[in-house]
Amino acid sequence: MDKLTTCIWYNYTAEEAANFYASLLPDSRVTRVQRTPADTPSQKAGEVIVVEFEVLGQKFVGLNGGPMFPQTEAVSFMILTDSQEETDRLWNAIVGNEGAESACGWCKDKWGVNWQITPKRMMELIWDNPDPASAKRAMDAMMQMRKIDIATIERAAAAA
Repeated sequence: MDKLTTCIWYNYTAEEAANFYASLLPDSRVTRVQRTPADTPSQKAGEVIVVEFEVLGQKFVGLNGGPMFPQTEAVSFMILTDSQEETDRLWNAIVGNEGAESACGWCKDKWGVNWQITPKRMMELIWDNPDPASAKRAMDAMMQMRKIDIATIERAAAAA
């Protein structure tokens, strides 16, 4: 394990979540499944307690800790996308697998982990736009969305 690895707490579904993430994104995989060698207050010996996995090459640990600490929007995976097709694929995979929509490109997977499916083009139109009025129109358009629609944001940014 690396010196610094993000640990995500799951309600006994870490292996299922890690396998889903590995199927969703390139350079993603489950690298190790650890079973508890002894009974714990919440698990019996032999049950999966830790799952090590990578998402886009970044290492994570999924801990099967139980229901005490649910996920919140305070932490999210932000995935920068290159196209509307990639945005749609990721959004639809997460929301369509018992996830939930939120605002401004945010959604939640069925394990409660929050995702920001963020087109690079949208970031350019809002944050790298030399025209403040155009950037405001782009941001105003984005604020009305759930899944991001790049063409709509581009039209808003271009409007006079």
